[in-house]
Amino acid sequence: MAMSWHDLLFAHWPLAPDAVREFVPPCLELDLFDGNAWVAVVPFRMTGVRARFTPAVPGPGAFSELNLRTYVRVGGKSGVYFWSLDAASRVAVRAARAAFHLPYYDAAMECVQEGDDIAYTSRRTHRGAPCAELVVRYGPTGAPFHAKAGTLEHWLTERYCLYAVDAAGVAHRGDIHHAPWVLQPGWAEFGTNTIAAAAGLRLPSSYPHLLFARRLDVVAWLPVPVES
Repeated sequence: MAMSWHDLLFAHWPLAPDAVREFVPPCLELDLFDGNAWVAVVPFRMTGVRARFTPAVPGPGAFSELNLRTYVRVGGKSGVYFWSLDAASRVAVRAARAAFHLPYYDAAMECVQEGDDIAYTSRRTHRGAPCAELVVRYGPTGAPFHAKAGTLEHWLTERYCLYAVDAAGVAHRGDIHHAPWVLQPGWAEFGTNTIAAAAGLRLPSSYPHLLFARRLDVVAWLPVPVES
């Protein structure tokens, strides 16, 4: 697959590993930074979603998405684990559930650019799924930069695979390729945020670590089974 991601907010909270471990399949090892597990709420929008080497389709290939994620390892390779991926595309939700073993959910979403800032709302509408809602305004506060290796910012964002676990408990890894993130310091004002609670997680009351990214072009491969 090929796609472009736009207007991303990375809102990260540190949690004790014990507070996260029970919500991650046992075949996946938690990946920690300074002894903490990190949980992220990531709203953004997508364009140009398509099979590689085919033209982008403006309608079905463009929609908003909202992720709840943490970081894991399998066989020494670090990646991203998703608890939920809400999307404003019924086609994308069903295709990703079938092909990528990912917990995608239907949602009613709006992502509006207002100057440099973004007004974002999401309300999960997937039948039988826990209610989950996000209302947030966010944007950049500083100059673009590339995160340096060894920093928290690099550790949180420069990840080139995702992990999913199928119904039989088998881990799958999907590789991702993109240029290094062009990040900016970010700000955010949260209204409603029940995304983590819908997955059983309790976020700290502290202000999150915030990063913003305007755009990233991405290539992704179908996941394959991996041995833990």
